[in-house]
Amino acid sequence: MKPLFCLVSSLALSAAAFAQEAVLDNTGVVENPKPTWETQKQASTYQLGIPAPRGLITDRNGEPLAQSRLSYNLAISFPTPLNFTDKQVLEFARQQVTLAKGLLGRDIGLNEKAILDHYKNRGVLPYDIAEDLQPQELAIVARGVTPTLILRQTYVRFYPQSKLASHIIGYVGRQAPLSLRPIENGDLIFPASEGREGIEQVYDDQLRGQPGVLDVTFDKDGRKTSERVTRPPMPGSNVILTIDAKLQALCEDVLSKNAKRGAIVVIDPNTGEILAMASWPTYDLNIFVPTVNKQAYEAVQKDPDVPLLPRAYRSAYPPGSTFKSFVGLAGFETGKLTKNTTFGCPTAYGVGNALFHNWKKYDAGTLNFVEALTQSCNTWFIQAGLKMGSKPIIDWSTRVGLGQKTGIPLRAEEKGNIPNDTYMLRVQKRKILQGDVANMSIGQGDILITPVQMAQAYGVIASGGQFHQSRLVSQIQSLDNKVVAAYPDRVRDNLNITPQIMDELRKALVSVTEDGNGTAHHAQCEGIHVAGKTGTAQWGPKDKQRTAAWFAGFAPAQNPRFAFAALYEGEPGDNTVHGGSSAAPLIGKVLAGIFAPDKKGDKGSDKQEEQDESN
Repeated sequence: MKPLFCLVSSLALSAAAFAQEAVLDNTGVVENPKPTWETQKQASTYQLGIPAPRGLITDRNGEPLAQSRLSYNLAISFPTPLNFTDKQVLEFARQQVTLAKGLLGRDIGLNEKAILDHYKNRGVLPYDIAEDLQPQELAIVARGVTPTLILRQTYVRFYPQSKLASHIIGYVGRQAPLSLRPIENGDLIFPASEGREGIEQVYDDQLRGQPGVLDVTFDKDGRKTSERVTRPPMPGSNVILTIDAKLQALCEDVLSKNAKRGAIVVIDPNTGEILAMASWPTYDLNIFVPTVNKQAYEAVQKDPDVPLLPRAYRSAYPPGSTFKSFVGLAGFETGKLTKNTTFGCPTAYGVGNALFHNWKKYDAGTLNFVEALTQSCNTWFIQAGLKMGSKPIIDWSTRVGLGQKTGIPLRAEEKGNIPNDTYMLRVQKRKILQGDVANMSIGQGDILITPVQMAQAYGVIASGGQFHQSRLVSQIQSLDNKVVAAYPDRVRDNLNITPQIMDELRKALVSVTEDGNGTAHHAQCEGIHVAGKTGTAQWGPKDKQRTAAWFAGFAPAQNPRFAFAALYEGEPGDNTVHGGSSAAPLIGKVLAGIFAPDKKGDKGSDKQEEQDESN
């Protein structure tokens, strides 16, 4: 991992240099918080905070995804002592604003109430009227500053990769202004930033750092006489993600060119590290800094494709036929299925008063597990599910992490759902019936899975049953590269899948992509064997029903390095969306970018792509 010191050391060194021009962070308190004055007019010394720049958020290789930069604000510095009347304050402010407009050549608003509140309560500090000046503006303003119209440096959060991994990184916002109450000893000289979403929010305490201390001294008449940095700020720690920025960019690029809405998650099945977790559409994190760009934010909020939604971990979908792999696992592990077990694959199968259809319009004959998964035969899996009952399916799908939060450090992760008797009694006022088992056996009914859960579950199969805890953060690192906290590999469970069962699962999943009857030819990647399963399921109200198209699996099949899940959201009423034609190509292109980066990963025609299973 590349050293991170050079990326933030310049900010740390400059913190003490600009003293009164610094922006503050509010996570720490000064060593001596007791005020040295009783009122502003009697004050002799203010002991205020100097900000610490927030630490970096980087990918696994040290590539910065969030960092702090120096910014310059144009501010009014009120003369001391603070004895202006309200009228004089506003007149003085208007003069400074007029001068600023002439320098910048742009409009600058004046909030009279805010000006008066600031003067009465925090007048000893500058009042910003134009933030984050552009380089060309800075060059002009630098020649026109006066003792009462000054430039002051601040720290601003910056996202150098713009939209990349926005749903993971999150963003910051400013805390409420302090100008509504009189200044107190220990106050910040500028509103602090705090994490509002994503990693910025969850690791806010570690990223903030420790503020410094600035002493500002006044004489008995209230005139400022000196200011001195008595303790420099300490930059925040750096959060190192498990994400690979290049792979994340590849996944987002594939989604941007091939889906209006969707998600791709890639995990290392041998360590649980999440290498990419892309949700589409995404948004530019820089619209939140230095303050929210209202026009850009409103556009994002009103976008019908909901760019702010992290579909990879905060949306759950019916899994369709991707769930059949876990039905097979449950059958093998309980002895209800063997490699020689066969069922017929008719076009329809009745359970009670319900008739369940296969996606094929003809009887496919008698099939074993490998053949049934390859062809994704609904009626075969319904018979298999009814033979074993609901409990093994619930138990084994739960053991691979489905219907549970993965535990990644992001707020509001969706749990998903694996329905059991407790759930059915609460929601349907009855226990699980045979029809529910039939639905469950083909990934329908009340089952809901997030893309990150799906990738994690296929990672468990890929590793032969070792369930590595999914990880998004590898460690917290101090400015001098010392590890403050680490999150090492941890085996959460061991399913101990026998080699014989693993061979059957792998053989079936490879057949899905390579056999002539398979449904995922578009997931093929030259030079490697890809193991995976397609799925197609509908969700939502009848008049606005959408299709969730899935492809999930691992590669290379014999020695898995990547487990993955791709989710493609169809348009309402679009019945042409299928796992083989919509989701499998997403993974095919990602794998081509990984294993054959010089090739575009375009796939040829596939006779199955328009007739993938639609269950």
